[in-house]
Amino acid sequence: MESPLLESQRASPDETTFGNDDATRLVKRQSVELFSAEKPLKLAGGQEIGPIRVAYEMYGTLSPAKDNAFFICHALTGDAHAAGRYDLDDRKPGWWDEFIGPGRGIDTDRYCVICANVLGGCQGTTGPSCIDPKTGEPYGLNFPFITIADIVHVHKELVSYLGIKKLAGAIGGSLGGMQVLEWIAQDPDAIENAIVLASAANLSAQGIAFNAVGRRAIYADPQFHNGGYYERHEASTNSNSVVDNTLLQSPFKAGKGPRFGLALARMIAHITYLSESSIEKKFGRRLQNSDQLAFDLMRETEFQIESYLHYQGEQFVERFDANSYLYLTKAMDYFDLAESYHGLNNALGNTSAKTLVASYTTDWLFPTAQSREIVSALILAGKHASFCELESPYGHDAFLVEVEQLTELVRAFLNS
Repeated sequence: MESPLLESQRASPDETTFGNDDATRLVKRQSVELFSAEKPLKLAGGQEIGPIRVAYEMYGTLSPAKDNAFFICHALTGDAHAAGRYDLDDRKPGWWDEFIGPGRGIDTDRYCVICANVLGGCQGTTGPSCIDPKTGEPYGLNFPFITIADIVHVHKELVSYLGIKKLAGAIGGSLGGMQVLEWIAQDPDAIENAIVLASAANLSAQGIAFNAVGRRAIYADPQFHNGGYYERHEASTNSNSVVDNTLLQSPFKAGKGPRFGLALARMIAHITYLSESSIEKKFGRRLQNSDQLAFDLMRETEFQIESYLHYQGEQFVERFDANSYLYLTKAMDYFDLAESYHGLNNALGNTSAKTLVASYTTDWLFPTAQSREIVSALILAGKHASFCELESPYGHDAFLVEVEQLTELVRAFLNS
């Protein structure tokens, strides 16, 4: 788990060139402290928090008028590293690398792209694994309850810090789409183009149910220790890991704490990201390491699909914090745009944004009907709204997997 960067490590303006070959797609994570103990962020639940350190990355060049900024809101387990590599030797680029760059879906010859880790996350932005400046100890479950609205407030503060008065666009899928919807409801004139992918104005009962089971898996892990598992880690030896009240350093070390519970939560969630057809096509009933059934209850990975899910869980605990998972899934559960703004028409009726809403045919976690509900509210309010249901066998993950068709759709929308 990377630590928030010192101010001296922030990229300078002349380091923002972003190309298509690996050598011109090297990026640096940046970090800034927003709010303060004296002027904290007031949260929807009534609590306050400050200062807040935000990790973010930028791709492309911000225009002199600062009118070409495009904000990417990441999904539940994403981070600020949406594109490029930190080093040429990195095994993988950012999570949406094929979608961001010159001539790509979000064209960095045209836009300066910004992606920030969300409040409550564990990839450089203040979250439950960070040090509470009041106690000198990790927040753990003493971290305040957060909502999607609170996350958007922090995004807006970052945009303001960068000197940007209005975003040329904002895009997000799943939890990221919820952030985009909240943003245009909260600040109707802040975004010129709003793109919502595989998302909804509220999480369904089914979605809440899967989140609840995932959280229960974490709670039931003996290593959870009521969220206080951080003090059981060895101190970091990173030279940039000095803890003080200005650098809200995270002591979280990958793979510690409730490993089993978090891995199980990821396995459960991952099933919801796939479609039945994609699972059948990729795995079917094929066995993993044998041609015959073992007739052994203790062999957990007999089928290929079992092996795949175990692998997903094992990889996840190396990069994500269990407490962040608890807080962010609960923020998703609480999100209800119509409830917060006394009706969906009221929530979206004042926005000046041109909006694109896209769903996927095999996404059963955020089905097309929920996207149509958003579009209907925008049209009834007389707003500029576009809608597309994309054919895909990949379920909810399609917005991350099928980049080519998404690129065509987004490019056409932004050029219209």
